[in-house]
Amino acid sequence: MAWDDPLDFKKEGIVLDYKTAGVDIEAGNAFVEKLREKAPGIGGFGGMIKIPSGYDEPILVSGADGVGTKLNICTAANDFTTIGQDLVAMCVNDVITCGATPLYFLDYLSTKKVDDNVADIMIGILKGCEIAGMDLLGGETAEHPRQLHYDMAGFCTGIVEKKKVVDGSAIKPSDKVIALASSGLHSNGYSLVNYLLVRLKLKYAEHPELLTPTTIYAPVVKRLLDEGDWIYGMAHITGGGLVENLPRCLPEGLRIDIDWNSWTVPEIFKEIQRQGNVDEEEMRRVFNLGVGYCVVVPSNRAELTMDIIRDEGIDCWEIGEVYEGN
Repeated sequence: MAWDDPLDFKKEGIVLDYKTAGVDIEAGNAFVEKLREKAPGIGGFGGMIKIPSGYDEPILVSGADGVGTKLNICTAANDFTTIGQDLVAMCVNDVITCGATPLYFLDYLSTKKVDDNVADIMIGILKGCEIAGMDLLGGETAEHPRQLHYDMAGFCTGIVEKKKVVDGSAIKPSDKVIALASSGLHSNGYSLVNYLLVRLKLKYAEHPELLTPTTIYAPVVKRLLDEGDWIYGMAHITGGGLVENLPRCLPEGLRIDIDWNSWTVPEIFKEIQRQGNVDEEEMRRVFNLGVGYCVVVPSNRAELTMDIIRDEGIDCWEIGEVYEGN
């Protein structure tokens, strides 16, 4: 309504309040109180957390991310039960590449109204925080009455001893790359997937595998780091795939040769490639192709590394080697 609208609220007997404008304060407060049952620390102006003991030179590592157009799939399928875990995973999996242990998580969620879908999202966030072993310290749930869709962002902070930071500087030629299996598409490549589904007139609800939550690698990475000091570099395989993300953990002057035949690409990626007639190079740049996370280790620790990963219930493969050159 323009400010020069001739409607006279007082003359018409209209008493305007926030709920009439689209924001239900009581519902929002009730939502926060419900969340406090699972995350007692939220609801204040700021979240506080004590730095754990046992660190001589603690380094804090922070990251922020979202879930992109995977939200479109949730909206079309009317299923928001897994996207909260996706949000946590996208942030946590970045932070742990430095060797950090997750400390806490913050979220931002905007919605037309606080409804059951918002509750499902928050339940997923709490589940993700539990898997990662960190606290949900606070966040913001904003009601935007004229907003058509949900949007969200996450913020994660972890901690690592300075001398134990994993920054790739120890990587050398002949080191091996161990790939950890993804649970599916994770949260990348969905703009292409959405376009494909619309063009082929496929029903989103008939493809529940598209909503499989992103794997949270914090527990297995923690165990690897606790076992010894042979994890020289790590990479979270997100947008850009192996092609763009693996080089991010390498020192200058080194490269990785990937053996693309060393693992079996899951069927969901093959189906996307067939249905969309997507060339192989594009698939490698857009999707994780079944690899969600990588660690770089010395050759004499490759088998032990894979034994530990498999013992944690995650499939893995040796997919490449480090060489000199760019």
